[in-house]
Amino acid sequence: MQASQVRSLTCLVCRTHHRAVQTTRQSPIIRHASSEASRQAMIDKIIRVDHAGEVGADRIYAGQMAVLGKTSVGPIIQEMWDQEKHHRATFERLIPEHRVRPTALLPIWNIAGFALGAGTALLGKEGAMACTVAVEESIGGHYNSQIRELLEDDPEKHAELLKIIKQFRDEELEHLDTGLEHDAEQAPMYSALSTVIKTGCSAAIWLSERI
Repeated sequence: MQASQVRSLTCLVCRTHHRAVQTTRQSPIIRHASSEASRQAMIDKIIRVDHAGEVGADRIYAGQMAVLGKTSVGPIIQEMWDQEKHHRATFERLIPEHRVRPTALLPIWNIAGFALGAGTALLGKEGAMACTVAVEESIGGHYNSQIRELLEDDPEKHAELLKIIKQFRDEELEHLDTGLEHDAEQAPMYSALSTVIKTGCSAAIWLSERI
């Protein structure tokens, strides 16, 4: 190999090494920025979908109360509805605090939630409670998934959100138990009704995370 070729090869190796060193030096910053962007995207998704879910739940109980509010089960539905109003208000506070864009599907969930609540309540107390069980089981499971995601990322950074979601998860599961205690499983076509509602909830969650 000629001397000029050796010098050229040496220069090429040096330049490559220099770029590699520069990339290595910059990579922690790049990784940090990427991590923060990923974390913010996760928070956006969680708050957006939870806000949508609580709007839907609020309207479901509003629909149930419109039909069954003056019956013996009215006070029980009202108690659960009051908790859902608090859940909704909390996420409506978190939306601007975290600069999260709400889902564009909120008008649909407003109408669909009320229609679902009123429609199942027309089947009687059992139908309303069957709806409650199916919806709260879906929401409780979804909250559990979010809790795991936040814990895996950074429990200290997400302490406030974790506290909120854990509390709301527990209250949603209490609603599920209330529904079972008040004859949800005696609703007409309970199994089919439950499956349809859970499928709808899963679809609503998927769409609200993305739109």
